[in-house]
Amino acid sequence: MALTHPDENVNYDETFITNSRGLKLFTCKWIPVDKEPKALIFICHGYAMECSITMSSTATRLVKEGYAVYGMDYQGHGKSAGLEAYIQNFDDIINDCSDHFTNICEKEENKGKMRYLLGESMGGALALLLHRKMPAFWDGTILVAPMCKIADNMKPSPPVTFLLRGICWLAPTWKSPIHRDIVEVAFKEPEIREEIRKNPYCYKGPLRMKTAFELLRVSLDIEKRLDEVKLPFIVLHGEDDKVTDQQVSKQLYNVASSTDKTLKLYPGMWHGLLYGEPLENIDIVFLDIVRWLEERTSLGDSRLEMERKLENDRLYVTKINKL
Repeated sequence: MALTHPDENVNYDETFITNSRGLKLFTCKWIPVDKEPKALIFICHGYAMECSITMSSTATRLVKEGYAVYGMDYQGHGKSAGLEAYIQNFDDIINDCSDHFTNICEKEENKGKMRYLLGESMGGALALLLHRKMPAFWDGTILVAPMCKIADNMKPSPPVTFLLRGICWLAPTWKSPIHRDIVEVAFKEPEIREEIRKNPYCYKGPLRMKTAFELLRVSLDIEKRLDEVKLPFIVLHGEDDKVTDQQVSKQLYNVASSTDKTLKLYPGMWHGLLYGEPLENIDIVFLDIVRWLEERTSLGDSRLEMERKLENDRLYVTKINKL
């Protein structure tokens, strides 16, 4: 369903799709008006967040730079179906996003375009796992305060972790009796915190038991396998982030197998780099993101060249066979 966007240079559209488990998932896209997109960017939002409202300013900035942007609310998140903020199995999120994003990339109008992932917090972990699922498919990823490891002050103690393993199987949807206000420590600007608290599509309650287990499981798995990351990436992290651990972003940069990797650390900035900081800080972050995208999009990549060669070879063989 096409909707009016406040910026006349942006076409905004939203629709629902049905996943392999029969659940309706909300999807949206922001497209440049009367302009062929330079490349495709796929948003992976954070835990308890959603795309169409909180990520709209991010998408609009990128569209103004000439990119097409796509998003999807995960099961149990935002406007999608499912028990609120419940992650029974993180693999379901990976598969849903992979199915939807690859379908978009394979549309005729998108063939020949470079494709990037943009993951924020838990979405950063998702982006890395999408890359692991299809190592040669993505042309690069932007990792914003990625959940490669949960910050030590946010991680449950070993006894609580042991207890969690048992409880999450007996009562997976129960909410934890311990609740930390993530919004308060993630977003620096008070008005942004207030907007998120008023947003009915953002979950503000305690972690469900199985959700907590899945987030811990995924972050530990990624932390152990950072050396397997091979695609081009830029990782951005605020040095005052109290939600995800900047040290693991440094570790990712140091040990990843990628030959094209960039690390940006921002003194004094918090977790919510894309929309939770003062405007002058957000401008700094986006300048780094856009510069990184422009440098790689203008150069092209070997994946596209190989696909073009294969297509030309196929056309040549077809022509010969007709003679």
